Amino acid sequence: MREIRNEQLKLSAFHDQLDNGLDVYVIPREGFKQTYAMFSTKYGSIDREFVVPGESEPTIVPDGIAHFLEHKMFEQENGEDVFKTFARYGAMSNAFTSFDTTAYLFSSTDFLDENLTTLLNYVQEPFFTDENVEKEKGIIEQEIRMYDDDPNWRVYFNLIEGMYQVHPIAIDIAGTVETIQQIDKDTLYKCYNTFYHPSNMSVVVVGDCDPAHVHALIRENQAGKKFQRQPEIERIFPDEPTPVRRARHEERMLISMPKLQFGYKDMSRPTGKDMIINEYATSIGLEALIGKSSALFNKMYEEGIVDKRFGWSYDATPRFAHSLFGGNSKDPDRVLQVVEAAFAEALQNGISEADFNRARNKMIGQMVSTLDSARAIARHFTTYTFRNADFFDIIDVMENLTLEQVNQRLREHLVPEMLTVSIVLPK
Repeated sequence: MREIRNEQLKLSAFHDQLDNGLDVYVIPREGFKQTYAMFSTKYGSIDREFVVPGESEPTIVPDGIAHFLEHKMFEQENGEDVFKTFARYGAMSNAFTSFDTTAYLFSSTDFLDENLTTLLNYVQEPFFTDENVEKEKGIIEQEIRMYDDDPNWRVYFNLIEGMYQVHPIAIDIAGTVETIQQIDKDTLYKCYNTFYHPSNMSVVVVGDCDPAHVHALIRENQAGKKFQRQPEIERIFPDEPTPVRRARHEERMLISMPKLQFGYKDMSRPTGKDMIINEYATSIGLEALIGKSSALFNKMYEEGIVDKRFGWSYDATPRFAHSLFGGNSKDPDRVLQVVEAAFAEALQNGISEADFNRARNKMIGQMVSTLDSARAIARHFTTYTFRNADFFDIIDVMENLTLEQVNQRLREHLVPEMLTVSIVLPK
């Protein structure tokens, strides 16, 4: 067990890689009432084509299988209800599937050993049968149809589909009603055995706990299971063309107020610390330009064309990157007109030093505040570790960014030809 220490944050992560390849991180936070644990795999909806370790030919699986697999992991061969087991020990449990990660988690104020053991065991004891797979298809089909009827999801996913031409991020995380019908128990086991191997996973535990004790518990638990070392998984992705798939998409649904999302596709793919520099140079620039305290946001708000829920985000990974902006608007085209004019001016003249400092200080403050949340630390730490970056570097990176770097990133990112627009209008 080695200590990864950040003196600036007064924060340590105690790391060990077990013989089976599992990475274990314990981040002690003295005085925290809640302990939060995540057992995660570097496997998400975009991992649809890969070469199984030991095989030579690629495997292509049905869209939505990572999400389907997450659902099935809660069903145990002995009929035990995992949620009830956690509840017995006072824990709240959940799971999620994203584009590149699947995570199982719990939070509790007591019984850490029992809850952690439950988490480790149920995730490593899959139970798929023809019958329970068929039953799950009906449940997930209902979930898919629910999202298809959700205007917030439609405006978001229409945007993603408009940005990407061939990248699997443009495929709904849950798949489609048609693709989930192709899923069977053998394909689930193939995906499970490939991506749920400990060498492709991590455990992150955050709270008022003893790192040596937690590491010993996990090490003993894993020693009783038969996992051989597995080579790196070869993941296959199509070459995504630079241009967006479509510049604009409109859809009509039963809503009272139009919904607008727009964003810029980003083809930059830095790794490690450079990815964090790229991410936060972009984010500080966008916060300065269109954050809640910006002149642009206040102009749109005072004009009545956006409400207080209008916002932005920037997501950067080794496989994809993009910015998103949006919310409800009575006049989406007026919003686009105002934003595009403001962005064009910023690209020509740059943001001011005062706006840069305001945005950077705000984002540093937000990141410092996450250190008071076990949940936020665990999720951020897992995300950056899986992307071969260090969560502990973020504040230092922001403090050392310059106005010139931020303006350069805005010029690289806010390219008009990379803009995609999605609007849902009332029927």
